[in-house]
Amino acid sequence: MAKSVTKDMTSGSPIKLILQFCIPLFFGMLFQQFYNMMDTIIVGKFLGVNALASVGATGSINFMVIGFCMGVCNGFAIPVAQQFGAKDYHALRKYVANSVWLSIAFAGVMTVSVCLLCRQILGWMRTPQDIVDGSYAYIFVIFLGIPATYLYNLLSGIIRSMGDSKSPLVFLVLSSVLNIILDLVLILVFRMGVAGAAWATVVSQAVSGIICLVYMIKRFEILRMSREEWKLERSYVAVLCNMGVPMGLQYSITAIGSVILQAAVNSLGSLAVAAVSTSTKISMFFCCPFDAMGSTMATYAGQNVGAGKLRRVSEGMKSTCVLGLVYAIFACGVLVLFGSEIALLFLDKSETAILGDVQLLLTANSAFFFPLALVNIVRFTIQGLGFSRFAVLAGVCEMVARGIVGLGLVPIFGYLAICFASPVAWIFADLFLVPAYLYIMKKLNKMIKDREGEASEAAPEGIVAVSCKGE
Repeated sequence: MAKSVTKDMTSGSPIKLILQFCIPLFFGMLFQQFYNMMDTIIVGKFLGVNALASVGATGSINFMVIGFCMGVCNGFAIPVAQQFGAKDYHALRKYVANSVWLSIAFAGVMTVSVCLLCRQILGWMRTPQDIVDGSYAYIFVIFLGIPATYLYNLLSGIIRSMGDSKSPLVFLVLSSVLNIILDLVLILVFRMGVAGAAWATVVSQAVSGIICLVYMIKRFEILRMSREEWKLERSYVAVLCNMGVPMGLQYSITAIGSVILQAAVNSLGSLAVAAVSTSTKISMFFCCPFDAMGSTMATYAGQNVGAGKLRRVSEGMKSTCVLGLVYAIFACGVLVLFGSEIALLFLDKSETAILGDVQLLLTANSAFFFPLALVNIVRFTIQGLGFSRFAVLAGVCEMVARGIVGLGLVPIFGYLAICFASPVAWIFADLFLVPAYLYIMKKLNKMIKDREGEASEAAPEGIVAVSCKGE
């Protein structure tokens, strides 16, 4: 049964395997962004600009906290992918079991902590007084749903790490439909306002996570564990934390720059917040392929480094970069020509000032989509190779760039500086990531050559151990 749902990416055409894995993953992320967009569309159309700004003002803090959860779960899935590539299924099951215990602990601590600090965080971010109550009502519910975030992202990450990117797509489609229905019911029927949109997101993600769990129990014989394999073990916890915590921090550190930038946006007033919120939602929708390419390379690199096949990693990297360039050109053309028309999904035609600001930001960002593609592809490849702490440094580069723009340039240039904050951050990150990738590949190639005399089954475990300890 396991052979029918897992996918070995260590043999066969790299570009074919990458496309087969990436396309379902892309549609899954597209549907995820689709139901996130539906939140914004329904809030903007039925609750008004202030409500839209209330949700938008929480975007960066949402990304900082929920992004940490997602990063940790993605990191936990990397040792699973490496052991799957190495065909060491006992170690694979141990990593899965220990990641479950760690996720329960992380979810509990984070939920209590951020819910208690929620109101203070919004104050630190200088959230405008006319939207602060709505922002609190929305983000508090999202933070209550942190356990659901861990549930879905951990289980879907494990499923993908074994080569199955199609099943999470199906589950996300179901979740998206449920989210839209709940949005309409909770906002229009029960009059729950922006909190209703938040509850719709949390409930739909929890349902998707439960479906993932049921699917794994019924279909993955490879994951059927003995009582001994369920035990928490320090060595496995150490590897998982060395992978997961840096990846979570990468998201959070990057988001700190976004928080600084969001505070700068908030200082420009609620109309600027609405414009940035709308353009961000549109950009995220068009950036789904870049996210899918990155996640694909994490699994692809993880499996192939586990099998000791670094040449295949290089081939996959080159092919994915070409795909990223082609799509970046296409997406830029669409957003430059039709960005303001797409914004009408969220706003009324009468909001002419906001529509103009949305178009300006979309044009500036889309012109630099290829640097964004590189950020995702190279960073996730590095993570799949086991060097997740390098990704943290890339996050620091993004944080510094956004901080410089938010603190130094927005007070001088206003909204125009906001438009170029993300492109500057992507370029800063690339200037670190590309040399880091070349250094890591050189290091791993040397290590494999030094171990040519060892048994092929021992090499993958060595790669994992050295990667985690040698960063």
